[in-house]
Amino acid sequence: MNNVRSGRDGRARIIEGALRRFSQSGVSATTLASLRQESGVSVGSFYHHFTSKEHVYGVLYAEILEAYQDAFVDELIRHEDARGGIEAIVALHMAWCGEHPERARLLISERPPRRNEPGGPEVAESRRDFFRQVADWWRPHVKNGELRAVPATMCYVLWLGPAQEMCRLWFSGAHQPTAEEIRGLGEAAWHSLKTP
Repeated sequence: MNNVRSGRDGRARIIEGALRRFSQSGVSATTLASLRQESGVSVGSFYHHFTSKEHVYGVLYAEILEAYQDAFVDELIRHEDARGGIEAIVALHMAWCGEHPERARLLISERPPRRNEPGGPEVAESRRDFFRQVADWWRPHVKNGELRAVPATMCYVLWLGPAQEMCRLWFSGAHQPTAEEIRGLGEAAWHSLKTP
């Protein structure tokens, strides 16, 4: 039983240490040695769970993305009206980033793993499912004339681009967003996406 528990603890410690390291230094500047040092695991324990730094990053990114997308969809489907959903997601995005700054930094600042990289297939599958769920919510609002029909990338940029930029300023220590500014970001997203 102890070996099973230690194995799980080792993996969890590596993931938690990687989150701290990647968030502080970035993925490219983080070394394998610093990952092992941060997590306090031996070389053997590290390689028991992961094959490389990139493997750790891929697994971590996929886990973070899934948690964010779950929170996003849970919030979105609570809103039947288009404006309420658009504005609520901006507020959710800002709140999630504030509650999970290390995780949010990775999603905002780092490149997602590609399909042929560790974590890439999981990220691609997660995104497919996520975009399908968002499209299912979006489609009726386009039919009834409330929301514009926009491609997924453009939708993301118009909906959350300004909020992402506000988070970058926030994480760099340049500006702390106010509740009024967050409401303003939600209103701006609504005006960008509603049918003229």
